[in-house]
Amino acid sequence: MTAPIDFYFDFSSPYGYFAAHRIGAVAKAHGREVVWHPILLGLVFEVSGGRPLPSVPMKGDYSRVDVPRTARFHGIAYRHPSKFPVSGQAPCRAYYWLAQRDPAFAQRLALALFHAFFADDRDISSPQMTVDVAAEMGVPGPELTLALADPAVKELPRVASRRAIDKGVFGSPYFIVDGEPFWGNDRIEQLDRWLGSGSF
Repeated sequence: MTAPIDFYFDFSSPYGYFAAHRIGAVAKAHGREVVWHPILLGLVFEVSGGRPLPSVPMKGDYSRVDVPRTARFHGIAYRHPSKFPVSGQAPCRAYYWLAQRDPAFAQRLALALFHAFFADDRDISSPQMTVDVAAEMGVPGPELTLALADPAVKELPRVASRRAIDKGVFGSPYFIVDGEPFWGNDRIEQLDRWLGSGSF
């Protein structure tokens, strides 16, 4: 079977949000599946020395122009969150808890959580907000509330982030396909061509 595209992202990454809306169509065009891997960039930055984009001089100012412009360019709903960036721990835990049973549904939840944060300005770092968004999709709220507090579930995002670091992942979004890494929403076009030719 053809290998899937591994898609790494942080729920607080606007470029990860844009990529989440775009990578599926590219994968489908090439007969590939996408395996979603939410990660915690805070853990990644401890190794890479990176910093949240808004806190980087000059780059942060640029991002405040580029992010809404990129949203308009791709026709993706966007409203800058009033609290930004935020921790992605609660949505990550919810994702991995659901993915153990239904990966496809977990991907739909990830998109819903992204939309809640970047289009509706809902603070998904709050476990209750994550539960509320999931409940709107039919996930039993009390069950998810218990899961988010389960030590084993709490560990899942950390494990996923450490595995991502071991593979060289240092940002969001980040893709690996056939051993080839691509970093950034603006590399999806290169990834698309790579899938079509295997090189360029």
